Amino acid sequence: MEQARARPIDNIVVCSRLTDGTAVCLRTITPDDADLLRQGIAKLSAEARYLRFFSPAPTMPDAVVERLADVDGHDHIAWGAICTECEGEPAIGAVHAVRHHSDGRVGEYSIAVLDAFHGLGLARMMTAALLVDCLAAGLTTLDIHILSHNRAAARLITAMGARRKLESAGVADYELDVAAGLESLRQDRDFPGVQDVLRQLGAA
Repeated sequence: MEQARARPIDNIVVCSRLTDGTAVCLRTITPDDADLLRQGIAKLSAEARYLRFFSPAPTMPDAVVERLADVDGHDHIAWGAICTECEGEPAIGAVHAVRHHSDGRVGEYSIAVLDAFHGLGLARMMTAALLVDCLAAGLTTLDIHILSHNRAAARLITAMGARRKLESAGVADYELDVAAGLESLRQDRDFPGVQDVLRQLGAA
């Protein structure tokens, strides 16, 4: 993985509101966020942890958390969300894209949102920021692997135009064109927070 380097986008904090009015801020994840990531994973329900990590274990091994925090803005791009009006301003979601090869244009997408914030547009908001960042870093395609019964994730990614490739052993594989997915989010007027994110990142 390339050594982390300062990028203009890393200084941007995107603040907006979910569809229920909850105030949130989004920013890039850094290696200093390992504890926030660990705390967020612990707050996921067993089902949500299973859907995200394919394991219901209440805590993830340190090696997993370290990989999630090992963000350099090139081979590993990640954005997180903070609830700014919640006590302690906890982390409530994170989205990642990990490049398959350092010189490649294909990566793998993953996302997690705390159960209490499902269905409020947060996943779309974080994904919009991630896709803007991916294009800037030269990632043009994202592979997505989800459990076949994860209907919420399937709705999210197919709404962005992800194409289903195959299914094996209960895992469905999709492929998302980053530019096309970003354009789909740009045209989605049902989630004003998405438009806020794109506007603040100069991608509206």
